[in-house]
Parts: sequence; C-alpha cells; structure tokens
Amino acid sequence: MGAAYKTDLPVMMAPKAPEREPILPHLRAWHIVPLVALCLLASPLAFAAEHDIRQPSLSVLVTWAPLLMKGFIFNLVISVSAMAVGTFAGAILGLGQLSPSAPIRKVAWLITQFFRNAPWLVLLFFAMFLLPFQISFFGLSIPLPDWFKAIIGLSLPVMANVSEIVRGAVNSLPSGQWEAANSLAFSRRQTMWLIILPQCVKRMLPPWMNLYSILTMATVLASIVGVNEVMTLTGQALASEGGRPDLLAPFYGFVLLLFFIYCYPIARYTVRLEKKFAVIG
Repeated sequence: MGAAYKTDLPVMMAPKAPEREPILPHLRAWHIVPLVALCLLASPLAFAAEHDIRQPSLSVLVTWAPLLMKGFIFNLVISVSAMAVGTFAGAILGLGQLSPSAPIRKVAWLITQFFRNAPWLVLLFFAMFLLPFQISFFGLSIPLPDWFKAIIGLSLPVMANVSEIVRGAVNSLPSGQWEAANSLAFSRRQTMWLIILPQCVKRMLPPWMNLYSILTMATVLASIVGVNEVMTLTGQALASEGGRPDLLAPFYGFVLLLFFIYCYPIARYTVRLEKKFAVIG
C-alpha cells in the first residue's frame, strides 16, 4: 500500500496552438526597389505609344529633382516648427487638464476636445484667413507670411493631441508615486516636476513620435492654401512641362518616396521604443 502507484498509460498533452502569421509583414529595405520601379516606370510604359514626347520622363524628373527636394525640406521645416509650437502649448494644456482647480480642468478639456476632433484642413483655413497679414507692435509692422500661418494652423491639432498624451501618461502612473511624494512632504508642483513628469517621458515619447510622423505627412495640406512646399512645386513643374500626362506618376511617385523614406524609419523606431518602454502589469 505504501508503494507509489505507477501507470504505463501515455499522458495526453494539450496540442500547441499554431503560431499565427503576421497579417502585414514588416517592410524591408529591398521592398522599396519595386515601389521605385512602379512609380517611375509605370507611366512611361503606359504612354510609350505617344510620339510627341520630347524628353524621357526620367530625365525630366532628374532635372526637377533638386527643386522638389528643396520643397520637401521646407515641408520638414514646417513640420518641426508646428511640432515644437504644438508640443509647448499642448504640454501646458495637458497639465491644465490635471489641475486641482475644476474650472481650469473643464476649460482645458473643452479646448483639447474641440481642436482634437476638428479637421486639420479646416483649422488650416481658419489660420490662413483669420490671422492678419501683418501686426503692428509699437509702430513696427511685422508681416505674417503664409508659411507662418500654416505652422500655426497645423500646431492646433498637434496641441490637442499632445495634451491628451500628457494627461494619459500622468494618469497611467500608479497612485503610490503621489502617496510616496506626499509622505516626503513634497508639494504638488514639486511632485509633478521632480517625480511624475520625468517618469512620463518614456511613456510619452512613442506616441509623440507617431504624432510627428502624421504631422509631417499632413504638411502637404499647406499646398492648398498657397504655401510653396513640395506639392506646390510639383504642380508648378508639371505645368511648366506642358501638363504631360506621362509625368504625373513619376513626379508624384517621387514625392511619395521622399515622405516614405523620411517617415518609415520614424515609425519603425517608434515600434522599438514601444516594446522597450512597455509597461507590464
């Protein structure tokens, strides 16, 4: 009776769940090659039967590429400037949503929700037509060019989204951080600036970078209001070439590649940061 009970019957193990393949595979560097070929060669093949083409499409694109690159750099200047203005204003607005004062919280929440749910193009038009052409300050007239108004218009939705990023990051920290700071006689301001916000940086960085990538792609909206960025210069280049239809795909494909090459590494680095700073539990 004291002997251990043994059996030779096999034990049925639960079958392993098959590994699911990713729905969308990760893009590799060599994936850009067919994209370049498709954008640059599809249109010339489609219009090869025309005999009035004076210069090959690729040669025309190479001629205009430096100008288009300058326009793209201007897009990046607009994106960086709008991100800087929106981040500064959004951080203040986000802290306003966390204020102990109920009126400040409600006003900050209302401003955040309004600009966060407003179309970016509509905000851009409002900035273009509501801001004056120039302002006078102590007898000095300061002009407000279109690109400056575009920065202000694009910074408004950025401000609202950064406000939500700040609010969400602060609320995601465990309440024990506040309780520990109170036990050490820290004031609310000291707790926020010395303890809470430094811990929130790694939580805010991935969504902040994702927002910047979206903003960069949205800078082409400035072409609608007359800012001389890459899309505006592309249209002018096509018009100067007589509106040749075989140039549409190469030119706009080149613009697409510029944004892809710039934004895709940001997106991949954002995913890496999300995995690195993932909160467990």
